[in-house]
Amino acid sequence: MRAVLIFLFALGLFGTTRAADAVTGRVVKVLPLFLDQQGRTALSPSLFDRDAYQAQLRTHTNLVSAIRYDVLWSAQNPGDRKLTIRLELRGVDAANRPRFKILETRAATGFFRQWTGLTLAGDEFKNFGAVTSWRATLWDGDRLLGEEKSFLW
Repeated sequence: MRAVLIFLFALGLFGTTRAADAVTGRVVKVLPLFLDQQGRTALSPSLFDRDAYQAQLRTHTNLVSAIRYDVLWSAQNPGDRKLTIRLELRGVDAANRPRFKILETRAATGFFRQWTGLTLAGDEFKNFGAVTSWRATLWDGDRLLGEEKSFLW
C-alpha cells in the first residue's frame, strides 16, 4: 500500500513539474499617455500633476507630439523565450477614413511585472488621426498568452 502511495505521489509531482514548465502570462494594465513637444507625460513626478497635464494635453491637441502606451505585463517561466508585446490601434483620420496600426516590440523578461512602452510618433502619429480603440497582447512566438483591450475594441 505504501509503495502505491509513493508511486502516485511521484507521478503527481512529475506531472505538475511538466505543467509548470509551460510559459504563462498576462497583460495587467495599459496606460495611454500623450507626450508633449519635449517628450514629457507630466511636468513633475506627481501622479496628480500627470493626470492634470494629460487633461491639458487632451484639450490642447496642438501641444501633443506623440502618444505612448505603457503596458504592464507579467509572465511565469519565460526562460530564454522571446516574448513579444503587440499593440493594435484603430482610429479615424481627419477625413473620417478608418485607420489601423500595429506596434510591436520584444519584451525584456524578468522576475516580476514589467512595463513596456510603445510609442506612435512623428508623421505616423499626425497621419493616424484620433485613436478610437486599442488592444495590447503578449505573445510567445505564435501563441497568445494574454490580452487587454479598450472598451470599444
